[in-house]
Amino acid sequence: MGKARTVFTCAECGASFSKWSGRCESCGAWNTIAEEAPLATGPAGKSLGARRGAAVPLTDLASDEAPPPRAASGMAELDRVLGGGLVPGSAVLVGGDPGIGKSTLLLQAAARFAQGGLPTVYVSGEEASAQVRMRARRLGLADAPVKLAADTNLRDILTTLEGERPGLVIIDSIQTMWADHVDSAPGSVAQVRAAAHELTVFAKRRGISVIMVGHVTKDGQIAGPRVVEHMVDTVLYFEGERGHQFRILRSVKNRFGPADEIGVFEMTGGGLAEVANPSALFLGERGTPSPGSVVFAGIEGTRPVLVELQALVAPSPHSQPRRAVVGWDSGRLAMILAVLEARCGIPFAGLDVYLNVAGGLKISEPAADLAVAAALLSAREDAALPPETVVFGEISLSGALRPATQTENRLKEAQKLGFTTAIAPAGGRTGAAGRLSLTRHADLAGFVGETFGAG
Repeated sequence: MGKARTVFTCAECGASFSKWSGRCESCGAWNTIAEEAPLATGPAGKSLGARRGAAVPLTDLASDEAPPPRAASGMAELDRVLGGGLVPGSAVLVGGDPGIGKSTLLLQAAARFAQGGLPTVYVSGEEASAQVRMRARRLGLADAPVKLAADTNLRDILTTLEGERPGLVIIDSIQTMWADHVDSAPGSVAQVRAAAHELTVFAKRRGISVIMVGHVTKDGQIAGPRVVEHMVDTVLYFEGERGHQFRILRSVKNRFGPADEIGVFEMTGGGLAEVANPSALFLGERGTPSPGSVVFAGIEGTRPVLVELQALVAPSPHSQPRRAVVGWDSGRLAMILAVLEARCGIPFAGLDVYLNVAGGLKISEPAADLAVAAALLSAREDAALPPETVVFGEISLSGALRPATQTENRLKEAQKLGFTTAIAPAGGRTGAAGRLSLTRHADLAGFVGETFGAG
């Protein structure tokens, strides 16, 4: 075979190029592209072949072997996001902003797993063992039977784990791990990929669950090559605004449970506390209903969550009005404004528009369209919606309203929290609405005309 081709890889997003350049064409980062040593194809440069390999054992799909039971931590919110508990031999990647509480969450989880009888090892590449013990004392976990290690050499760590044979290993963090067989600096694309691969193979081979902490970039994505997210079984993001005490643990990939599931925690002086009823927490600071305030009945994963949407519409002193969004998609806001003007004759030209999701929660489902439109119209007309009202529904470009999924669960959650009125699109299964008064609309113009007397 000829000489291996030189590959240049971006340390920010993992994109590969045939030549070096100062700016990555994939993510736009500067000075992040470096040469990556090619992987060897085999002894003396020979390719793989059937003659040198060993037979791989095959099993029948209809085997009577029972799957290994999940290990529950006892933290209901964490177990919910994992799909019911930790699957033996699984690899989990947890990402989040610096200082958001990833290490605190995993130290509490390690203590709960260990107290439940699962041998647990916590490996820190960023802190010394004394610093981890200091944090454990502050959280009241000093008596937990968790074994600590402070090292970054992956070979030494795997050798230790081979002898200990724990049930759970927590690596904090994957970017600090150093594999001595890779000629690259710790934290580089090659090192992160090699370390994640070795840990994932170790987890599958020994039946040991591995949780890896991953740093995130300025865009909120886990740093390093995206192939790491494909290697692992579960990818979790720990989110939250620094100005709020709420923290959201969100599953974006889960081979053993539902994706987009969330767990809600509250940051306290004694660590992270579980929030069993997030709807009541997100609406706890809601005062007297005012113009621009609308309660949206949403679905996060498998659980219904009620959250307040806040809108402000004000005259703009500039020729180009501002459109500021926190917690929602700015492109979808532009679409809602265009539909309101084209289908309902309500312009927002010359007006600044601000939209905020209260509590620091981030919403991505399209069922929030109708609630956003209601908040914008309420702020523009300076008319508050009736109290104890929830709104949900998807808006199409034609102005028609599409029914949302799990309508029945949304209505049950609203009724449980004391809401008496719901505004939703026509169609969709509602079940027994109970004491909830349900108002249905087929299109956006009908909703605007009946609710605000315009359109």
